[in-house]
Amino acid sequence: MNVYDSERMTDVLRPLGYEAVDAPDRADMIILNTCHIRDRAAEKVFSELGRLRLVKEARAQAGQQTVLAVAGCVAQAEGREILARAPYVDIVLGPQTYHRLPEMVARAARAAGAVIETDFPVEQKFDFLPPEREVPEGGAAFLTIQEGCDKFCSFCVVPYTRGAEASRPVAAVLEEARRLVAHGVREITLLGQNVNAYHGEGPDGATWDLARLATELARHVGVERIRYTTSHPRDMGDDLIAAHRDLPALMPFLHLPVQSGSDRVLAAMNRGHTAQEYRDLVARLRAARPDLALSSDFIVGHPGETDEDFEQTMQLIRDIGFAQAYSFKYSPRPGTPASNAGAQVPEDVKDARLQRLQALLREQQDAFNAASVGQRVDVLFTGRGRKPGQISGKSPYLQAVHVEGPDSLIGQVAEVEIVKLHTNSLGGVLTGETDRA
Repeated sequence: MNVYDSERMTDVLRPLGYEAVDAPDRADMIILNTCHIRDRAAEKVFSELGRLRLVKEARAQAGQQTVLAVAGCVAQAEGREILARAPYVDIVLGPQTYHRLPEMVARAARAAGAVIETDFPVEQKFDFLPPEREVPEGGAAFLTIQEGCDKFCSFCVVPYTRGAEASRPVAAVLEEARRLVAHGVREITLLGQNVNAYHGEGPDGATWDLARLATELARHVGVERIRYTTSHPRDMGDDLIAAHRDLPALMPFLHLPVQSGSDRVLAAMNRGHTAQEYRDLVARLRAARPDLALSSDFIVGHPGETDEDFEQTMQLIRDIGFAQAYSFKYSPRPGTPASNAGAQVPEDVKDARLQRLQALLREQQDAFNAASVGQRVDVLFTGRGRKPGQISGKSPYLQAVHVEGPDSLIGQVAEVEIVKLHTNSLGGVLTGETDRA
């Protein structure tokens, strides 16, 4: 979502004469777009701001002005603390207000002090964004359809920085998708903090869910490959499971965070489901789409997690099998319920558990990728590879695939036979079947 937001900020600023540059010392405006999910996010922002201060001062000595802005969730959470600790910052804006950037730039140019916009506006920012987007090369694009979250997991700051769940109207999503398809986009990843909770107002006056939206995008807009992230088990309804069965455009790869395999920890996290309910959900998904591959999120060391709780998480991983996963040590987020909970797990215990968990997940990922060798898969080529004459892309399972091939295939789908397993990617050869959806 931060990639999408950054692209849209560029679109908003383009009418003012701005265009992207490749280095801060060449920039008249620098925007630090931030995320608050990871550990020590705020401190990393202040560290980067210290480096950018030197850039701004050097440009000032050369007679060049630089507008320095901090955007995103850290800006939303830290707000005036950023201005107190980094008074050379000109603009602080939350993730819901970047449609106002042109106005903020003008105010920053006129005012003696900094501009701060971290309130949740009444209007939807999407209603004020330019209809045209700078479409990235490679035939794949992100499209935000939903923002915010109402789940209030005990460890998560998203409801406080992104606000309540809100879905874009169906007509607006379809129109943006049509423009992307017209510019050669073949794969769209639908984005939301809780994307499968999508409930947009349809042109027929009814409320559309994600399954109906995906079906419309595939059958009437012409989107050839559809993905969505991030989803919540509680919002994986029957219609969406059926869409995985009935909609070939819906890629057979699903990111479905579970966080823990212990019912006690899941309850403490306020996840709203049990480990067995997650297992049952996965079984229903795999019955609908037998070739479905799963990715997930795991947190180890949530306050109160015991050795037994951790072993239950390890067992859930063994039971289900994941093609990919993201795993982290628990770290407190200010203002979240878990940050004030007792029974914090010692760091050395969290470290040891994370190493064991990641070793198991890596074993499963390697096994999944190894099983691809000898298979033929359709790859959307999104760019050049690291080596001369090499192009790279993504398989239906979101695996990175590299082949020797012409640049003319970038943005196209071609069949590839997987012949080699690398550490974090697959090597393949073109079979001659191109332009496949």
